[in-house]
Amino acid sequence: MGARSVKKAEEAILDIKREVPSAEIVFLDIDLASFTSIKRAAETFLSTNDRLDILINNAGIFAAPPGLTEDGYEVQFGTNYMGSALLTRLLLPILTKTADTGADVRIVNISSELYRNAPKVGILLKQVKTPLTEISTVARYGHSKLANIYFARSCAKKFPSIKSVSLHPGLVRTNIGGGMAANPVLSFIFRLFSSVASVDIPTGTLNQLWASTADSAEVKNGAYYIPFFKEAKRTGIESDMDKTEELWQWTEREFKEHGF
Repeated sequence: MGARSVKKAEEAILDIKREVPSAEIVFLDIDLASFTSIKRAAETFLSTNDRLDILINNAGIFAAPPGLTEDGYEVQFGTNYMGSALLTRLLLPILTKTADTGADVRIVNISSELYRNAPKVGILLKQVKTPLTEISTVARYGHSKLANIYFARSCAKKFPSIKSVSLHPGLVRTNIGGGMAANPVLSFIFRLFSSVASVDIPTGTLNQLWASTADSAEVKNGAYYIPFFKEAKRTGIESDMDKTEELWQWTEREFKEHGF
């Protein structure tokens, strides 16, 4: 279980063990806003494991104030997209090795229907190393979530032996909106909307659990799913394969510049 907070991870592990006492869960210290932390976590995992069947890129931030990650990317794009993309890239060798045994290996990327709030032109590659203050915090979040969809499509195309999907879990009652504390009006609107339109956490896990464990024939490689278990067959910017490839190539260059 990857997490940047030891306390929260330990609480979650204890909670799971109360329900499933035999569960074997190991805490993996990782901060997706830090390439250094991601590299260290990947090395730790690879040194202690010889297979990886399912990678769920679930962690992220929402509506954070303007800022940059320690590696110089807009904080939501850098955490939600660059962080999970780098982790996946560093774990691809073991994912591929596991798939070569005939195992049903999957990468599940948590996106959001708020990708629709991303700029109409798509990913702002020339500006992602700035705080992107010219667009709203929700637009910056949608921007990162559009990138998650593109990444899943790219992985499906480039590594067909591994099933890669993206999905929207629904509006789930978690503390993900905590980043809006600096904007009281937006925070109030979000809490009000969540109180009437959100689902509880167990329900909010269903889409990703299904994508991770359903019969392979039911889960389409490269697809984007909305609650519950429905492929969103759309022809908008989220399906633009040219922009998808552009982001992949740009990301590869960025990782190379950082020594990966």
